Amino acid sequence: MSEALGRVVATERKPNTPHEFHFWTAIDSPVGIGTIVRVDGTNPVDGQIPHIYGIIVEGFSYTDLQSPMHDVLGHDGLPTTAGYAATERAEIRLYTAAVLRQMPEEPLQPVPMGQVFLAEEADVQVALRMDSYLREDSNTGIPIGVYRAGGTEAVIFLDADFLLGPEAAHLNITGVSGLATKTSAVEWLLASMFTHFPEEKGSIAAVCFNVKGPDLCYLDQPGKIEKSDEALYEKLGVEPKPFESVQYFAPYTAKGLALNTFRNNEALLDNVTPLTWGLREVLQFAEVLLNRDDIDAKADALIDFIVQNVVDKEFSDPILSKKHMVQSFADLDAWFRDVLQGMERKDGESWRTHHVATIRKVRNRLSNISTRCAGLVTDSGAVSDLPFGSFEDRTVYVVDVANLEEDAQDLIFARIVSKLREHLERRDLGVKHLIVFVDELNKYAPGDGPDTYVRKMLLDIAERGRYLGLVLFSAQQFRSQVHRRVVGNSGTSLFGRMDPDELSTPGYSVLSPATRTRLATLEKGQLMIRHPHFTQPIFVRFPRPAVMQGREGSERYPQASDVSLEAAILRALRPLDPTITLPWVQEITALYTQDEVLRARNATLLARPDNVKAYFASQFRKIIPAQAAPRPMAGSIKSAPENDPYGF
Repeated sequence: MSEALGRVVATERKPNTPHEFHFWTAIDSPVGIGTIVRVDGTNPVDGQIPHIYGIIVEGFSYTDLQSPMHDVLGHDGLPTTAGYAATERAEIRLYTAAVLRQMPEEPLQPVPMGQVFLAEEADVQVALRMDSYLREDSNTGIPIGVYRAGGTEAVIFLDADFLLGPEAAHLNITGVSGLATKTSAVEWLLASMFTHFPEEKGSIAAVCFNVKGPDLCYLDQPGKIEKSDEALYEKLGVEPKPFESVQYFAPYTAKGLALNTFRNNEALLDNVTPLTWGLREVLQFAEVLLNRDDIDAKADALIDFIVQNVVDKEFSDPILSKKHMVQSFADLDAWFRDVLQGMERKDGESWRTHHVATIRKVRNRLSNISTRCAGLVTDSGAVSDLPFGSFEDRTVYVVDVANLEEDAQDLIFARIVSKLREHLERRDLGVKHLIVFVDELNKYAPGDGPDTYVRKMLLDIAERGRYLGLVLFSAQQFRSQVHRRVVGNSGTSLFGRMDPDELSTPGYSVLSPATRTRLATLEKGQLMIRHPHFTQPIFVRFPRPAVMQGREGSERYPQASDVSLEAAILRALRPLDPTITLPWVQEITALYTQDEVLRARNATLLARPDNVKAYFASQFRKIIPAQAAPRPMAGSIKSAPENDPYGF
């Protein structure tokens, strides 16, 4: 057993309680804010010596001076003469600790007088109740980082049942942009979970929305780590390597030639899949893109009628000039045109209880969706989507929306998360547990402002997602500005370096002044953790993720510049067949329009056939070269009579 470093003390002004105690130490004791200590009582309780575990939340230094004036007079008013004092004043260090756990836990009594010891690794596990889920027969611990204090190093584990469900689930990260390492913490935690998540609990995957810059665009590329990080990886039991299975999804640019992603370098396109949707995929989430002040109940009724009776059905009506099979935005516009022309012919103001003004308004709102979300929504109805139903275990699916407009981002969030929830409810997604990571929660689930579809969706995940196996990992700069029902339902919270103004808000009043000050000065790689098993926040250090960081990746793999149509087709098809050359592409596409060429490319990328060249060529309509009309043969010229005066 290590030597005692202090003794519990209680005074009239500062008595001990069942939840807080005070102790003094020597000047050179290796303790500070966030250090875990153990108190050994002297009197048995129910035949057992009590052990109390606490974490230091405040510190004080005292001398016997009543006022600063006494010290000034004692040194003749000169600080430089302090070394000539007859005696040195006695100084004590007094610390306040919040109780983490008492053994035995009943009866709950004030902390007794006793010696204070620095907690060792076994003590840390008991103090944080990690011993309840680190048993050999049932180990659900997920390493999050290393606790260090006074020479003690202990791995801190999170309980998988409280991180991913079925108990309290979800995780939230708060911190200053660029200094709090929020994205790095998520990357590290995913690597730890993929390594340590118990196989008997089922498969696990993650869907990450890359909403800013190239942060998540190089998860499959190795990054630089230092020797200290390697030591942390070894202690935490995780291999320092990039993710083995990563799939990227991104829509096209408005022109449709290249993917609208930071990962459009030709060397990285092998695992990037286009994300394109047609009419049927978008129409059920039309309210995400529509102005709720402009779309009233009558318009909603017409949209519902179109979804239920028109799309993907053979529709006919006496006022229509022909039967319609609506399968794309182009088909829908033709249907609207036919309906309005039929009403004009009959000089009617309503059709099937829908007023002509409502029909014109809905047509206007729906027709421009493919224009507002160009590159994501196609007029033709071509669909390239996430592999719903065939998600793979320990795989990260990254949806890059960083370069998209707000409307397109909202549509992607709404549809993908809704589809994930539907498949998890039917238990046919392909994995049992799914993590959805969303950054910039201040923007997508703010505490004030209009109640948008995306915010309602995030609230629904936070409140009942864990029952389905759908877990929300979220991050933001200002926790106080996020909807309380989102952060309040997060069982685990991580805090990086914090802004002092944010720490002054009421939500952080439960922390001691010393803890708030430390939060405002945390280094990169340090986190404060709140977890259901921990009665007080714990400070840990985690290793740098072993993946390429966004800035380094964008320098090594610069974005492709604007290219010609033929070059864009070559870049898209070459990962499927390295033998494809630019002259071959030019020869195949020479006679066709850009829309036809892009349609053939999209179909080939979606099918991924064995014979790429043959499949791509088969997508074009046959064009028979026009043949020149046969020239009539000139008739023989009759010879003129000999006596013809005009003859030659």
